[in-house]
Amino acid sequence: MAWHFALMIDPAGSGDTRSDFAGTFTEVDPAAPALTVGELSTQRGDGIFESIGVIDGHAQEVEAHLSRLGHSARLCDLPHPHLEQWRQAVALAAAACGAGEAVIKLILSRGIEHGPTPTAWVTAAPAADFSAARTRGIRVVTLDRGYALDTPARAPWLLLGAKTLSYAVNMATLREAHRRGADDAIFTTSDGYVLEAPTASLILRRGDVFVTPAPNAGILHGTTQLSLFEHLEARGFETGYETIPVSELQTADAAWLVSSVRLAAPVTAIDERELAGDAALTASMNAYLLSPRD
Repeated sequence: MAWHFALMIDPAGSGDTRSDFAGTFTEVDPAAPALTVGELSTQRGDGIFESIGVIDGHAQEVEAHLSRLGHSARLCDLPHPHLEQWRQAVALAAAACGAGEAVIKLILSRGIEHGPTPTAWVTAAPAADFSAARTRGIRVVTLDRGYALDTPARAPWLLLGAKTLSYAVNMATLREAHRRGADDAIFTTSDGYVLEAPTASLILRRGDVFVTPAPNAGILHGTTQLSLFEHLEARGFETGYETIPVSELQTADAAWLVSSVRLAAPVTAIDERELAGDAALTASMNAYLLSPRD
């Protein structure tokens, strides 16, 4: 049976000056009940999360994930997570991971309705096997996200830039992609611009230039995409953030969907248009992403 790890957290206030938060953690049986029936994370998806890839017991890009957790908390009017407390919780979860690939999830919920404090926990488990997606690639379709490029700025209460637990739309999008014979999807705005995938960032290649949609339309700033851009820049490539019209998907030389656990999956077709792959570059990307990174 596959191993699993779960840790409940008594959230500390952002001003807590302790250096050791061991007393705020309770390891629990991952198969046993741990949440109350009034928990808003399960009733309403009212909370935020992060997924951190783990390679041979090393949690990848922890600071970037913690920073994004704090950003999501601000957007959702949740108490700001005490980053040192969460850092120590991640370290405990990583220590429970053995060799190979795993995933740590951080969850911060509003708690129970009218409750005094949020609910917080961390889990760790083996990662799924994404070797086929990394080597053979994936086919994607474009699907309308249902809002215009300027909607996040005009309606911040929609929380379009937060990584929330409300993932019903993302999962429905993946089911629709599968119904259309694809493996994944790329969201587009209703006025014709490229966003991101339901669970990944998009990187396009034009010659020796790599671009990703600018994070100004409710797009999550991808931790893996940021790290890959550093890797590509070190190899002498140019990178950038752009507002990308959907039409440019048809002229890209190559494309990848990148995320913390699946890593870099080359896109072999967008809306039935075949894309040429670059197996050597993809292998280099994933070799880098599989190396320990802070």
